[in-house]
Amino acid sequence: MLRSLKEIFGYDIKATDGKFGTAEDFYFDDDKWIIRYLIVDTGSFLSRRLVLISPSSIDEPSWKAGEVPVDLSKKQIENSPKISTDLPISRQHEIQLADYYQWPVYWGVGHTAGTGYVIPKVDAENDLENDEDYDSNLRSSSEVLNYHINANDGNIGHVEDFIMDNDDWVVRYLIVDTSNWMPLAKKVLVSPMWINKIDWQRKIVDVDLKKDTIKNSPEFDPNQPINREYEVKLYDYYGRPKYWI
Repeated sequence: MLRSLKEIFGYDIKATDGKFGTAEDFYFDDDKWIIRYLIVDTGSFLSRRLVLISPSSIDEPSWKAGEVPVDLSKKQIENSPKISTDLPISRQHEIQLADYYQWPVYWGVGHTAGTGYVIPKVDAENDLENDEDYDSNLRSSSEVLNYHINANDGNIGHVEDFIMDNDDWVVRYLIVDTSNWMPLAKKVLVSPMWINKIDWQRKIVDVDLKKDTIKNSPEFDPNQPINREYEVKLYDYYGRPKYWI
């Protein structure tokens, strides 16, 4: 199911034995555009500690109730390794989390398509990527909100939100708000696969599209669910390969 990423911000996190915090942010892999961690603000629980939860421990969110169930107990989370949520997160710290929770990992040889998770034996001492040489591809979703969208021939809007597929935690689209660049403003969707590069210093997303192409693309209505009919129309308009084929 395709859902807004920002919608989940503030959702209650429901452990197996009760609520323990709220969804604060997500870390995604800017290479594959896959959600790697949910950042949880524990509130009064654990003295407002921020913790990372892998999607492998997250069940289907309850959209009506505004809850994200996780298959972890409060005790498990309380005793988890104390990991800094500041980026970059070292591979050693990720190994500690995976080892403690027995999470599948997404790095290394043998990972598959989609989420790219495998379940190898976690070995912090022999892992090739350590604190010193590991270049993290993790980015905060909140950080990228409001980044400018730069088409081949100029600015066209800014990032308002992301659309993710919560079946495999892949970011499928960026929601672009064109209100500051177009007389008749509208919201449009752009796939991460159409991005040339992201300038993290200047906070600009360069897309391989022209302004008029984006301006005339099928309008996105955030109040309506995204169905396959709309996606077919979108991809046919842009003439790009469809991700589901």
